[in-house]
Amino acid sequence: MNHFCTITTASHLYKTYALAESLKNQGANFLLHVLLVDGEPTGSFENCRFWTLPDLKDATSATAIIYKYKNFSDKLRWSLKPVFINYLLEQNISDSIIYLDNDLFFYSDYQFLFDLLAEYSFLLTPHHYKSDPKSDQNWFEANFRVGLFNAGFIGASKAALKTLQWWANCCEYRCEKNTFRGLFDDQKYLDLVPVIDEKAHIVRHEGCNVAGWNTEACKREISDYRVMINGKYPIVFIHFNDTTIREIIGGKDKILFNYFREYVDVLKKYKEDLHEKDLFFHQPLLDKLKYHVWKILTEYGI
Repeated sequence: MNHFCTITTASHLYKTYALAESLKNQGANFLLHVLLVDGEPTGSFENCRFWTLPDLKDATSATAIIYKYKNFSDKLRWSLKPVFINYLLEQNISDSIIYLDNDLFFYSDYQFLFDLLAEYSFLLTPHHYKSDPKSDQNWFEANFRVGLFNAGFIGASKAALKTLQWWANCCEYRCEKNTFRGLFDDQKYLDLVPVIDEKAHIVRHEGCNVAGWNTEACKREISDYRVMINGKYPIVFIHFNDTTIREIIGGKDKILFNYFREYVDVLKKYKEDLHEKDLFFHQPLLDKLKYHVWKILTEYGI
């Protein structure tokens, strides 16, 4: 059985269930471990196992991180990633765990990722920001501001226990956006992982963590009636955060339009009263208007 984990608030459980359904649609035997940081589980999904903060009382660094960030929901969830992964591995739940943000959605087979964890200790996915300093300085510099790797996906085996504890110590030290200090929440620390862990591996499959920030480096192309990345890689999973959704409904990443439509349809199965505000909480008014246009088009099957 393959084991995944995620961390969520009760208000975003509908995204967690959509993620679980996308995993199940790939036909593999899996269990998604869900750390709920507040409230009680609502709804259900047969492949989900719930955990709460008291369950982590004996986990190294958990008490200190929970105490430090108890009033900061985002920082708490981000900082508990290495703690939760480490805890599951130490409890012998599995020899390998893949952490996923709950706004990811899978579209094709992921078994190769677990196969990699049989050989490597730690899996990282690059952001694939722009690398040309002459074309778009903002995205080029994001490599150094935000980090080379995206913390929405992390794979780890038992060989990574020391690395996970190091990451937890970093998050306990500081979890903040601070350009002067070279920090970006839990994420920027990941730049050091390939340096301190010789068995860490960078996932080169460009169909992993497809997102609005890598439209140029990971070009979407139609090949034999399917979307391929750079003409070579099928889409494994898309990271549907604000940036990705904005690029899709704004027309800059319209080739992913049908993928987004499928994602929204599944979300609505677990949140029938889903409104645009749930998907565009941080979006400007223009993007909200674009969403209404998108909604009208989908209703007419365009």
